[in-house]
Amino acid sequence: MTSIALLGAGGKMGYRLSKNLKGSRFDVRHVEISDAGRQRLKDDLAVDCVDQDAALDGADVVVLAVPDVLIGRISHGIDDKLSSSTMVMTLDPAAPFAGELPQRADRTYFITHPCHPPLFNDETTVEAKRDFFGGLHAKQHIVCALMQGPEDAYALGEEIGRTIYAPVMRSHRVTVEQMAILEPALSETTAATCVSVLREAMDEAVRRGVPPEAARDFLLGHLNIEIAILFEEFPGVFSDAANKAIKRAKDKIFQPDWKSVFEPEDVKQQIYDITRPD
Repeated sequence: MTSIALLGAGGKMGYRLSKNLKGSRFDVRHVEISDAGRQRLKDDLAVDCVDQDAALDGADVVVLAVPDVLIGRISHGIDDKLSSSTMVMTLDPAAPFAGELPQRADRTYFITHPCHPPLFNDETTVEAKRDFFGGLHAKQHIVCALMQGPEDAYALGEEIGRTIYAPVMRSHRVTVEQMAILEPALSETTAATCVSVLREAMDEAVRRGVPPEAARDFLLGHLNIEIAILFEEFPGVFSDAANKAIKRAKDKIFQPDWKSVFEPEDVKQQIYDITRPD
């Protein structure tokens, strides 16, 4: 049985992983430093945590379910306690891309990250429809990268990814560099920023006298059809008026060189900024 040392098992992300790993084929050794997290695992999942050294002893895989800013310190702190065959897995590309992991040619590093349930889906139950994050009821896709290590290690890493993020539809194999483009450059730097501006725009409409419920219903309804058109879920096109409005507004809302956030050096700077303590 493949053994997994799960560090941060009672945290926000670690708890989700602990829940999905329960009953799997993996021998999971849960490590959690907070009393609240340990108690939650005990009460909700009937899981007893173990000492970190005991968890790492002979572990086949170590999953770092900890914040990005801690991955460098933790990975270096445990490195001499792992065998050369141990796979170290992170749940985000930021720290590995930034060079935070120990520079070991003999170490296998694997990264897996959820895409989260898609906007357009075939979910039918209330629980699945309201599972926006994924890993509980709604199906989602994932991305996986074998940063370094033997090719046959990929299958194990992907299997763990499919287990911890279940239920999973597609699993996409990408490089670490491509995953860094996906996050933070695409999903956070660009998409989350644009969405936050949408919320600010709705609040501005309300500030100018539009009833809050009307503003929310109008915006979310229009987003539904606009995204469906742009991402080819619906065989429609924008009206001439809408296209004119888009052309007129782009220079007002966006800097002409906004796509520079995808340049390699800019991506590196984004990751440097988010992996360093404030």
